[in-house]
Amino acid sequence: MKISLNVGSADRLIRVVIGGALIWMAFSSVLTGKVAMTAYIIGSVGIFTGLVRFCPAYVLIGVNTGLDKQE
Repeated sequence: MKISLNVGSADRLIRVVIGGALIWMAFSSVLTGKVAMTAYIIGSVGIFTGLVRFCPAYVLIGVNTGLDKQE
């Protein structure tokens, strides 16, 4: 079964940068407590979906920013 890529290049970059920033803020104690845990989770999901170029939420709402050539 082949999964259709639905995250484009610009979207991918934004996800990885924001995800990394969230994880960095939580790790460096800029964010603490429940906010830090939330930042770890959201940051990890952002980085993961950016790297694999697939977002399950996009499938549910019918969005596809992956206008690049599909492999």
